[in-house]
Amino acid sequence: MKETMPPKGERRRQQIVNTAKQMFIDKGFQSTHIGQVCEKLNIARGTVYQYFRNKKEILFAIIDVVLEKMGDIFDQDDFNEFFNSNPSSDHIQEFINKRLSSCISVLLGEPIVIKLIFKEVVGVDDEVNERINNSISSIEKMVSSEIEDLMKKGIYKNYLIPEVTATLVVGGVLLVIYEYNKKKKNALDANLIENISKYYLHGVLK
Repeated sequence: MKETMPPKGERRRQQIVNTAKQMFIDKGFQSTHIGQVCEKLNIARGTVYQYFRNKKEILFAIIDVVLEKMGDIFDQDDFNEFFNSNPSSDHIQEFINKRLSSCISVLLGEPIVIKLIFKEVVGVDDEVNERINNSISSIEKMVSSEIEDLMKKGIYKNYLIPEVTATLVVGGVLLVIYEYNKKKKNALDANLIENISKYYLHGVLK
């Protein structure tokens, strides 16, 4: 069982994460040191080491939170409950819109993850890149599993290749978020999400 951290400890841990990730973005990963994080927060090095062995672990903690939130979005019980209610095509689009919006919201909440995906954080090594690639693969597997379930239910076309479809969807959404972020446009715009959803459903619905 995962041990629950006391509220004060959780707050301190989050302060460290928030400070470090902003430095990773502003200064680059290689140029950011634990001592600088401590100086910014006015804490001792030992305080950081209570939570993280090194700065790489801070990055991994951010990535893990994103994956955990994605897992919540693609909760199997929620999925089964919704589709067991025999939803109309309009309700299916609403369901997809909500999931899409939630995914985009999670990624926008951690812009460093988008920057890591598109290799915009200076100084990260192969281990970090591998962790990011594995994380994208995990998200693709969640989406692929859902596509496969919908094919079995007769809602999606039966000739789809779930893995390929998932890669196209995840890659497309990530690119849209990246481009919109770069241009300082709102990637959570309702019209944008509805259009992405429509394009996607047009290709997969029977």
